[in-house]
Amino acid sequence: MSNIRHMPEAPTGHRPLTTGAGIDAHRHDTHQIVYACRGVLSVTTDAGTWVAPANRAIWVPAGTVHEHRAHGDTDLRLVGLTRNPLRLGRPAVLAVGPLLRELIIAYTAESAASEPERARLLAVLLDQLKRAPEQPFHLPTPRDPRLATACAALHHDPADPATLAQLAARAGTSERTLARLFRAELGMSFPQWRTQLRLHHALLLLADGLPVTAVAHRCGWATASAFIDVFKKAFGYTPGRAFTL
Repeated sequence: MSNIRHMPEAPTGHRPLTTGAGIDAHRHDTHQIVYACRGVLSVTTDAGTWVAPANRAIWVPAGTVHEHRAHGDTDLRLVGLTRNPLRLGRPAVLAVGPLLRELIIAYTAESAASEPERARLLAVLLDQLKRAPEQPFHLPTPRDPRLATACAALHHDPADPATLAQLAARAGTSERTLARLFRAELGMSFPQWRTQLRLHHALLLLADGLPVTAVAHRCGWATASAFIDVFKKAFGYTPGRAFTL
């Protein structure tokens, strides 16, 4: 990432973003919660990409160089924090329940609330944040050239049915070596990573308004029902409800 902006304090507030819009690479000296109460938001760092629909938020610790990108008509909410209630030194995706969602919306709203009122609101928000379970929904950036070659092929076409052995041959390595690299560098098996990748792409396509059946086929599921089942297990609701929350 070039032309990195330094923002001493992470801002708090909200802003509408159209699809493709965002905030280019920057960092701040305080922590931040990034949340889209409408649409889908991605946060990218040198370590990978985190994608969050409306029942997920992204934690960005102080000092992390990152950029935001909107997918679909997005209502971006930002909460700057001087404290680290999660004790996490890396970005993470967090589950957002109904109460935490409303607290974030209320705290980032342009209101005439007094400072004592805002302080009480933030205290409850932090309490809920501590209870928000982390979601293993992250696409790490591969470092090894062989692994990067294999991953790039499926990023280009998530529906590519290539086996691990076929991808290894394309990357000029063995199936065993490639399997080891997936676990060592990305922290998951090849099937787990492929599912994560397909779900990431599915969220972005749904945000662009594509029908569920078209998204299923573009992302490599044989049937819409198979896609719906995997999506619901990952996010807690069906693709058809993804943007009606």
